[in-house]
Amino acid sequence: MKRFFGSVADYIRETDKVLLLLCTFATFYGAVLVLSASFVSAGYQKFIVQLIGWFLGMCVAIALSLIDYKLMLKYWYLPAVVTVGMVLLTFFIGYAPEGTDDKAWLALPFGQSIQPSELLKIGFIITFAAHVNRVSKKEISQLKHVLLLGIHGAIPVVLIHFQGDDGSALVMALMFAAMLFVAGVHWGYFAAAGGAVAIAAPLMWFFVMNDDQKGRFMALFQPELYQDLIYQQARGQTAIGSGGWFGYGLFHGPYVQSGKIPLEYNDFIFATAGEEVGFVGCMLIIGILGAICWRILAVARRSRDRAGTIICAGVFAMFAAQTVINLGMCLSMLPVIGVTLPFFSAGGTSTVCLYLGIGLVVSVYYHKDIKALVLGE
Repeated sequence: MKRFFGSVADYIRETDKVLLLLCTFATFYGAVLVLSASFVSAGYQKFIVQLIGWFLGMCVAIALSLIDYKLMLKYWYLPAVVTVGMVLLTFFIGYAPEGTDDKAWLALPFGQSIQPSELLKIGFIITFAAHVNRVSKKEISQLKHVLLLGIHGAIPVVLIHFQGDDGSALVMALMFAAMLFVAGVHWGYFAAAGGAVAIAAPLMWFFVMNDDQKGRFMALFQPELYQDLIYQQARGQTAIGSGGWFGYGLFHGPYVQSGKIPLEYNDFIFATAGEEVGFVGCMLIIGILGAICWRILAVARRSRDRAGTIICAGVFAMFAAQTVINLGMCLSMLPVIGVTLPFFSAGGTSTVCLYLGIGLVVSVYYHKDIKALVLGE
């Protein structure tokens, strides 16, 4: 018993308490906003789900952080099989919740559901870091290795794209690019990829994208011609702008409480914040998420090896990409593509999976100087 409590004390002393506290504060702040946005339609249900997600997420984050990330990389195939397998299941027994068109969810008991693409992000970080770790820094820019890494990165992106969830596919692609960059791949490959995208963009526009997808882009520049496609963003902007410095107060936002903003507790939770807690509340959200991203980068810099740095880069890219894309959606700077705001948008699966990512980062932090596991060597 004495040894157990000693191990707990050691963990508390050595772990990244700042990062865990930042994530906890973000989750509770987000849960309160979700409660305000969904109370009229769902009562306390979504709020309770958020709190359960925080509790389960914190438990798995702590458990994961106790495992040396080197051990996770050694058994990379376990998360690969589980996460890819769950995504493949959605093609057969997946369903689309109300308000979405993507059959990217799996039903769970008691009316709950899980979105496997969120788990796939975590699985990809582990498997890709393991892949990069097997290639020396001197050889990483060889064409053979770049092609193999490219195939590795394309698999999850393509799988999620065919689910119909292009928002998550874009986040995954940005995670792949960030990890590849940190791995030390020569900048020339990135320049070539950028050129290829520029060449392919017109072909995608004319031969691949449907009218609805084109309209979502055009609506950003000519909103008066695409009011049926941009009404969600237009109402969200109106709500954000009307909140002033401090907002109308929780449970008092005219647009939010009347349900005039679709998904005001999910994709457009930032619009809820703008109307009900105002500019100050919105800046607090941005500040918290910025602090989380900065802390992850700080852990990356302190990592004892390249593998830990790459893991942190993947988690950082996941948080940063989702934050920038979601804010871009809410501010009509990017089209609506169904990307949630980390820790703030409603969703138990998303919350738990975000904490899984945090658990990976804390593992890198905790084991930077500690070779033995709490229960191991």
